[in-house]
Amino acid sequence: MLLKANLQVVARFLDYLKVERGLASLTVTAYATDLSQFATFLEKRRGTMTRATRADVGDFMQELFANSVDGRSVARKLSALRHFYKYLLLDKHIDRDPTLNIDSPRQWKVLPKALARDEMETVLQSPRAGASTSKEGEAIALRDHAMLEVFYAAALRVSEIVNVRLEDLKLEQGYLLVRGKGDKERIVPLGKSAQEAISQYLQVARPVLADGRTASALFLARGAHGLTRQRVWQLVRDASDGLGRHASPHMLRHSCATHMVENGADLRTVQTILGHADISTTQIYTHVALDRLKSVYQKHHPRAKSKNAS
Repeated sequence: MLLKANLQVVARFLDYLKVERGLASLTVTAYATDLSQFATFLEKRRGTMTRATRADVGDFMQELFANSVDGRSVARKLSALRHFYKYLLLDKHIDRDPTLNIDSPRQWKVLPKALARDEMETVLQSPRAGASTSKEGEAIALRDHAMLEVFYAAALRVSEIVNVRLEDLKLEQGYLLVRGKGDKERIVPLGKSAQEAISQYLQVARPVLADGRTASALFLARGAHGLTRQRVWQLVRDASDGLGRHASPHMLRHSCATHMVENGADLRTVQTILGHADISTTQIYTHVALDRLKSVYQKHHPRAKSKNAS
């Protein structure tokens, strides 16, 4: 009887969502699933939806976690309860909201897509010198290759790479001065591959693209013009054609960070290279380190595997 009464209250709320709010059927179905699950939970403790307490909601969340429901799903169910009880409160079916001051579970942020190492190698090898018969085409290929190497070496944003100036490059010392968000400056290292690609670009390609003109930008388009963000996106997309999916400049940035963490780099170092103001932003890469830690543990700990596995 209690479950039936609880589901009747839920049904009225779902009708409200469909008729007055005009929500899509899939969204309403998701609400129905989450609220029905809470109604079933309350029935076990002889509770009703209109008399649920803050403790009931908290215990419901704890039960979900105990059953290995991930934080994202728990947060979604709590959101459904918040909307449900807000509706009941506004319609004066209840005089208090049991979801008030209940924090959403902390969730892992979704890690932006990164390329695998072999995919990254394919991208870097794409704009090859010698593929073009014209001097200008050869120069553009060398420029594009150098830009891709810098993207991956220094984890730059697309706005940063189009704005980098010739004077910002300290090639012999192996680093680059970068102006990031909020005009904040940071120094990023350049590996040997990037240094060699830039050196070849400066010696062979940049003079051709500058065509006798003076330009401050490090990477030039034809006629000493600066590159646009759209052109950089295009060259990265073209370089990734062989992958079967299109890469973006941001994917190259995240690939750099991901591969560094996989190789054991600490988050503070990655934070500095990426130019994150807050370490919490860099912590999206923590799960990469945890995956590596788990893999090493499984491989080397004598009791990590079942005795029957041998």
